[in-house]
Amino acid sequence: MQNRQEQISQVVVTAGQMREIEKRIFAAGMPVVALMEKVAGLIARRIPEIPPTPLQKTYYVPSNTPFLRGSRVGILVGPGHNGGDALVVARELHFRGYEVGIYSPFSKLKELTSQHLQYAQSLGIPIYQTIEQLPNSDLLIDGLFGLGLERNLTDPIASAINQLNELSIPIYSIDLPSGLHTDTGVVLGTAIRATHTFCLGLWKLAFLQDQALEYLGETELIDFDIPLADVEAVLKDVPKIKRITPATALATLPLPRPAVTHKYKEGHLLLICGSRRYAGGAILTGLGARASGVGMLSIAVPESLKSLLVSHLPEALIVGCPETETGAIAQLQLPEKTDLSSFNAIACGPGLTRDATPIVQEVIKSDRPLLLDADGLNILAQMGTIPTLKKRQAVTVLTPHTGEFQRLFPDVTDAKHDRVKAVQEAAAQSGAVVLLKGARTAIANPEGVVWIVSESTPALARGGSGDVLTGLLGGLLAQAATKQIPVEDIVATAAWWHSQAGIIAAQERTELGVDAFTLTQFLMKVLNI
Repeated sequence: MQNRQEQISQVVVTAGQMREIEKRIFAAGMPVVALMEKVAGLIARRIPEIPPTPLQKTYYVPSNTPFLRGSRVGILVGPGHNGGDALVVARELHFRGYEVGIYSPFSKLKELTSQHLQYAQSLGIPIYQTIEQLPNSDLLIDGLFGLGLERNLTDPIASAINQLNELSIPIYSIDLPSGLHTDTGVVLGTAIRATHTFCLGLWKLAFLQDQALEYLGETELIDFDIPLADVEAVLKDVPKIKRITPATALATLPLPRPAVTHKYKEGHLLLICGSRRYAGGAILTGLGARASGVGMLSIAVPESLKSLLVSHLPEALIVGCPETETGAIAQLQLPEKTDLSSFNAIACGPGLTRDATPIVQEVIKSDRPLLLDADGLNILAQMGTIPTLKKRQAVTVLTPHTGEFQRLFPDVTDAKHDRVKAVQEAAAQSGAVVLLKGARTAIANPEGVVWIVSESTPALARGGSGDVLTGLLGGLLAQAATKQIPVEDIVATAAWWHSQAGIIAAQERTELGVDAFTLTQFLMKVLNI
């Protein structure tokens, strides 16, 4: 059974859901002022503990406590309770010996925020109404706008934010960088480019949207002990959006294996991939499948690639198939007494080329769990048969990047602006589990449940990286075929495993040194954490 902290770390909410949860907390008797004190106190204690970022190291002597007593801290105060949180932080840092200045440009404040501003002024903390008046600072705390901002920022606030973004100093945002939409992560005119963001209570949807990433900086959840009963009461009838965490991913893996087993009990995967033009796609997909630990691996490739695949994957059964004049698979030619129903799962697409259209048509008609990627998706889009996937007798998994997604689902909401909504619509339309690749990969099932991989690296933006994921995921699907594990959990686990391998590889080799083949060599290191 998961502990409370693990459960809280998975939950993702919209602005509306967070407001409903807070209403329940206040209705139960928690004073708003007490919650503000608790949250701001946690933030104030965290600030000295945050290690230097690369930006800070350019002008601080590296230290475990980069912002020492005497450091100059500028506090940016908005009109609402986000501004109130910032003022409590200002007060606490003042008492701890920091040199604090407050930028408060608004004439009308919420009552509690106004009271905190009055008290800060009584302590002798200087208050400034224009950004030009605020003295040079070593650190800025952004409490201008938090949860629920809906309209574009305008001058003078927009100009002030733009000026602050040009400064080479760290900015720590409370709950969300000011100027970001809480749900979509869209920039509302302009936004603070934070170096660190404290997300309060529960993860907000913006933290998992690609377009918000360059504004969030390092992120962390400030857990102020929201009762799980309140979370469940608000979310129970709503499709859940969850972050995949190491604990949930590792718990989904087929480990440990039974003491008594054999290769066919550990899954038999059929990969259909490669062409004379794209032989590497077949190799990388096979190497990804190898790392999954699948019991048996069969790889169908054009006959001319058979010896090449055997040299890279000697443990796999390489099936050479008749090929077209262009070097694509012309038809599947499986071993005697074997058909598609002999396998626990099928993964099809990397390197096929669109000349292999009959192959994709054949596997769609099978009764096996099916993963389509790369040219498998391009052929599917060309066929225009997305709705027919609902008629399949087994689960279908689609793993498009943004371009493939738009070809497959041209009438779905723009995936660039609200990836979560887009992937939910696509899964409902197709009846498939859809994995939309990106800096924050999103996975949805047809019922609207979403998993999001909240950590990744731009090191994975390399040709062949997706082929590795196809093989890895295919191997896990084959192993899970006889186990009672939701398919979307398996897909999310594979995506997490893949991204973690990229992160570890980038730490060792830099973001420029993680080619797809190298990535396969780091997959097993993830399981040693």
